[in-house]
Amino acid sequence: MKREHLQKWLNEGSTSIPNLLLKKYKHIGIDEAECMLLIQIHSFIERGNRFPTPEELSKRMTFSDEACMHLIKQLINKGLLKIEEHKDTVKQFYSESYSLVPLWEALVLKTLQMEDTVEKLQNEESTYTLFEQEFGRPLSPIECETLTLWIDEDNHSAALIKAALKEAVLSGKLSFRYIDRILFEWKKNGIKTVEEAHKYGEKFRRHSLSKPQSQETDKNKKVTYPFYNWL
Repeated sequence: MKREHLQKWLNEGSTSIPNLLLKKYKHIGIDEAECMLLIQIHSFIERGNRFPTPEELSKRMTFSDEACMHLIKQLINKGLLKIEEHKDTVKQFYSESYSLVPLWEALVLKTLQMEDTVEKLQNEESTYTLFEQEFGRPLSPIECETLTLWIDEDNHSAALIKAALKEAVLSGKLSFRYIDRILFEWKKNGIKTVEEAHKYGEKFRRHSLSKPQSQETDKNKKVTYPFYNWL
């Protein structure tokens, strides 16, 4: 008798549940009830029933038929569950099935966004550290706010801000005002990467060197320089 029960239990098979769903479901805006309903639908699909009824789902859960139907509507409205229609060209009839593709896409997208956020925070932290190392002191609250504005409002990348800092150091003009000039000039000219900044600098230098410089006879006459002399 025990052997028969064991065989029956083995015949039930198993359902493969992605760990990503278990780890990230709250980050895509669903609760435990919605998550369990999705797992049940996933289980039905794996066993060949691609469109379980609310009654079938209710038998596996502690919710009524109506409650299951309500959860299904919620998930559809959230864009995490989709009902697809299929046409049988031979028998000429339509059938419906659930698709969990929107759920998997949402999980992957949220994971990538979270990874980007972590990377951004790490880059920002390293940027603050680099500035403090170059200035040889902790940054003031105003300087910290300026750095935040460059990142959040001006949308400068951490790499570009570091490149502007390097330009200021090489020019011997280490100040936030000077670095802000550099970033402003780059943004005005559509420069978004370090490589583009280097190319722009080389082009600017070649243009400056190609200008003929007249000999000044009056020693008291001031010599003028390009405004952005950091290049």
